[in-house]
Amino acid sequence: MNQNTHPVHTVHDVVVIGGGAAGLSGALSLARARRDVLVVDDDRPRNAPAAGVHAFLTRAGAAPRALTRLGRPEVEAHGGAFAPGTATRVRRDGAPAAPVVVPGTSPGGDASEVRARRLLVTSGLVDELPAVDGLAERWGRDAVHCPYCHGWEVQDRVIGVLATSPFAMHQALLFGQWSRDIVLFTNDSFTPDDAQAGQLRARGVTLVDGPVARVRVEDDALTGVTLVDGRTVAVGALAVMARGRARAAFVAARGPGATAPPAGVGTHLATVEPFTGRSAVPGVWLAGNVTEPMAQVGAAAGAGTMAGAAINMDLVTAEVAAAVAALRAGERIDA
Repeated sequence: MNQNTHPVHTVHDVVVIGGGAAGLSGALSLARARRDVLVVDDDRPRNAPAAGVHAFLTRAGAAPRALTRLGRPEVEAHGGAFAPGTATRVRRDGAPAAPVVVPGTSPGGDASEVRARRLLVTSGLVDELPAVDGLAERWGRDAVHCPYCHGWEVQDRVIGVLATSPFAMHQALLFGQWSRDIVLFTNDSFTPDDAQAGQLRARGVTLVDGPVARVRVEDDALTGVTLVDGRTVAVGALAVMARGRARAAFVAARGPGATAPPAGVGTHLATVEPFTGRSAVPGVWLAGNVTEPMAQVGAAAGAGTMAGAAINMDLVTAEVAAAVAALRAGERIDA
């Protein structure tokens, strides 16, 4: 955040925290509605390790940061502004109707803050990977989490599934749509019951018990998984359900606390109106992975667009109410 560019007394219509697909889409909707919009972003997108975005119509294979490079000028062309920085907390000055204040830090570590009538939080998630040597370096490449995001790119390889929770069962069955050779590493994290074991056998999934120590890489490609006992099993890709942690501690304490989705794949912030993204905190909306951990880029962008429209309508409603009150006050004075 740059306090010189955005003076402390400035109150924006909306501040958007996070400049990914959800944040940029929300900001674009608001800017096109002629709102004063500021996007605060720390340039740490969740999908940065991936070579490309997939299953996003007309942009399949585009590098994640290429999308933001395309999106930012569109927001700016409609009057939106950007500030580099990291939000640290959220507060209000005075009454609930007072502006939302977002203190934060600039890339250089300087303290600053911005004020807004409404806040859209699109700060995303952090993927917390299991402690397996070499896994982080392959993340988003041939160590993946979502078949709809990456299944096409790893199709027909031997695909390993590294269990981190019972959700591994779902992954093992689903990735079978992209390969006939699926290996489920239970990793001391999942034991199938009799019914599940029958499903795995019927699907032709190979079950490997024991904790996993590391991934094997040759010529910049994942080629196998090595267990603690020294066994190495050849695979050409590895599916892992990382635990997603919402990057929103700065706002969670205000009310939309972190909750765990049914799949047990991490935490997210809850909304009271999922369609619009409205949170339990007055004046605060949520969109993208911060509230929907499994949303792909297209879904996150759509959620940001809807949240932007909802915020604009909320502002219009407040402005109309204020105008009516002013009109009635004027009529009483004239009387």
